[in-house]
Amino acid sequence: PPPCPVVSLAKGIEPQTDRRVSELVWDEWKIERFAVISGPSFASGVAKGQPTAVVAACANDDFGREVQAAFHRPVFRVYRSTDVAGVELGGALKNVFAIAAGISAGLGFGDNTLAALISRGLAEMVRLGTALGGRMETFMGLSGVGDLMLTCYGPESRNRRLGEALGRGLSRDAALASLGGIAEGYTTVAAVRELAQRLGLPAPLTEQVHAVLYEDKPPHDALQALLTREPGIEHPSGPPA
Repeated sequence: PPPCPVVSLAKGIEPQTDRRVSELVWDEWKIERFAVISGPSFASGVAKGQPTAVVAACANDDFGREVQAAFHRPVFRVYRSTDVAGVELGGALKNVFAIAAGISAGLGFGDNTLAALISRGLAEMVRLGTALGGRMETFMGLSGVGDLMLTCYGPESRNRRLGEALGRGLSRDAALASLGGIAEGYTTVAAVRELAQRLGLPAPLTEQVHAVLYEDKPPHDALQALLTREPGIEHPSGPPA
């Protein structure tokens, strides 16, 4: 019999292979009826019936319509996309930038700094994501900027909380232990950094988050490294500003 369909809710990149969930599923089981649901959706808000919007991505739009019909509810709006790579990459990359947002908050910086980090995180997301096969418009939607905003601002975000703990001076191990769960960005940042280096693309936020988590760089020094970079053109596909 044909393999059963798979709907993925995972947001990350497999650290040993730098591959997305859809790529792993295809390599292992050759499943064509695969979809991913992603977007700004803390589980607690969904469980409470708070209005939420997500996107279901499937290369086969007929199956995408089935997934949309199965999950769509008046308070849980499901939009469709055929950009599986873009939706998966947005859900993974935003976790790295949420750690940066948390570090900023932990250091005592306010909304101006946070807005700058989110904006430049989006530029980095578009630069890396489009090079890895995603479409630019996907990163401007629910699974890109939408999820990025929620994860960077929301106090429930474990990735932001990890960054906050690091910014307040906790060691990496102590910060991770304080979460009570997994912060996907911790492993994702290593995979994203490797992909950026392989592609020859600048990824300044990823580089500094990686330095704090894996090279014991003080968070304040990481922020200073970002602030003292040569300014460039503000364009998502151009040099980072």
